[in-house]
Amino acid sequence: MPLPLRRRSLLAATAAALAFPAFAQSARSSPRPLVVAQMHDVSAAEQDVTRDFLVGARAAWQDINAHGGVRGRPVQHLALEVEGSKAGVQDAWQALRENPACVALSGTVSDAVSMELAAALREEDAGISHAAPWLQNGSIAADERTFPIFSGRQEQIAHALRSLTVSGMRDVGAVFASARASRLYAGDVQRAAQAAQLKLSSFVAEGDLARLGRRLGPDTPAVLLFLGGTPELVQFTQGLDRQARQRYVVALADVNLQVVQQAGAARTTPVIATQSVPLVTAAIPVVRRYREVLARLFDEPPTALSLAGFIAARYTFEVLAGIEGPVTRASALAAFQKREDRDVGGYWVRYQGQRRSASFVTQSMLTPDGRVVG
Repeated sequence: MPLPLRRRSLLAATAAALAFPAFAQSARSSPRPLVVAQMHDVSAAEQDVTRDFLVGARAAWQDINAHGGVRGRPVQHLALEVEGSKAGVQDAWQALRENPACVALSGTVSDAVSMELAAALREEDAGISHAAPWLQNGSIAADERTFPIFSGRQEQIAHALRSLTVSGMRDVGAVFASARASRLYAGDVQRAAQAAQLKLSSFVAEGDLARLGRRLGPDTPAVLLFLGGTPELVQFTQGLDRQARQRYVVALADVNLQVVQQAGAARTTPVIATQSVPLVTAAIPVVRRYREVLARLFDEPPTALSLAGFIAARYTFEVLAGIEGPVTRASALAAFQKREDRDVGGYWVRYQGQRRSASFVTQSMLTPDGRVVG
């Protein structure tokens, strides 16, 4: 789905002028900017996630520069497009490796690109920090370079299924958007269902998700956990909408409810999405700041994914700003490796040893009349 013209022009302007408005000195006297790089996946399957996440990160870095940058030094937010392949990630990383001004990698998005970059840095024993990636897979080996701060897919599934038991549900369906999704996530779903004492029925799509939605029989559970992306969810709910039986779909944080809404899907099927960040209506300081900055800089509605991008950038800034002495690639890595608890405007980042302890999960619902509630 192409970006609307207004959005493209805003992103281009922000990228070109990420701006150092607080630094009015001449070019000769201006402090040399720090470079923070962000890889973002532009593949068709991921763009609905990455574009909102990138908007939030850009808003945060522009706001940070407007208030003095990192201890008086502006930050150049370098956004790099990658196609999601291993080769694409390797090429982007090789370019960054040769840039001595690049002190950190931050807010890598999507999940696939985050995993590829984490693996590349680990294999190379790279001396750079990989902060706050959109890493939904919690099973990758912990290391001393990658520092995830958001709850992963396992925590989201567990939260969603626990909430069903509280509401009295005793069975649940799991819909996998592809055979690959089934291979990757079936184990997590089965374990979470067992822990919640829910009877589980699984369905794997074979290409046509709308057809699967139409063909689900009357004995299928009323609540369906959907494992797939936004385009697949749109297709699936279009099939469900033709059924007489009321169903509810629970999706995970990689789904963009606003895009589902804009596509006109889920017209009779409520969709509930788990989120790894606070609700965009929350009153905590980082969310209030996010709403204010987004409204000032971008013609965009608040979304969970752009809030995640904003928080990723703010967390990276907080760690860099706390470094004593020069901010370099090595000093930044040492600061992140401390894994200190951080209060990012009311959003707490904590670790247990090398692993994230993030278990923060909320939920929002897209109602049949097109409202996003929560």
